[in-house]
Amino acid sequence: MAGSARGIGWGWILAYGIASLILGALAIFMPVPATFAATLVAGAYLIAAGIFSLLAGVFGQGHHGRGYVILFGAISLIAGAIMVFEPATGALSLTLILVIWLIARGVLELIWGVRFTHRRGLMIALGVVNLLLAGYIIYTIPLSALTLPGIVLGISFLFSGATWTMFAIEHRGERVRIDL
Repeated sequence: MAGSARGIGWGWILAYGIASLILGALAIFMPVPATFAATLVAGAYLIAAGIFSLLAGVFGQGHHGRGYVILFGAISLIAGAIMVFEPATGALSLTLILVIWLIARGVLELIWGVRFTHRRGLMIALGVVNLLLAGYIIYTIPLSALTLPGIVLGISFLFSGATWTMFAIEHRGERVRIDL
């Protein structure tokens, strides 16, 4: 038996979108607590990954990567513990990883920009922008370490919330075929 119904479940999708919008706005306007929350979540993940990696290395007999798995587990466990028990240090670590990524990306973009024959100026400009962003973050540490991860998280949640809200509104108007 076939029937049709307007976009089933669209309200849940809308609720998810609105919740993401609210959380994103809160993270942007309160970046320090958002940074600490993100640091604690990342730390908990690393602790769990470290424990399971250690268990796999200790009890997983006879595989070639056993030493690597144990070492990876120990490093993950230590990094996770630092993030959970010293969240300011964890936030600084996250920020420094972002700086390293921006520098590497900026240098690579400059190199590629010099090699490009088409749109060379845009690629070089992108490299310069990323290097300037890295420099700005370094210049503003420790403040940037306490706020930047929360602001980035907030922006991500805002875009996610807007996207899912639009999906829900679009889904609400769709006809869904149900085969029973």
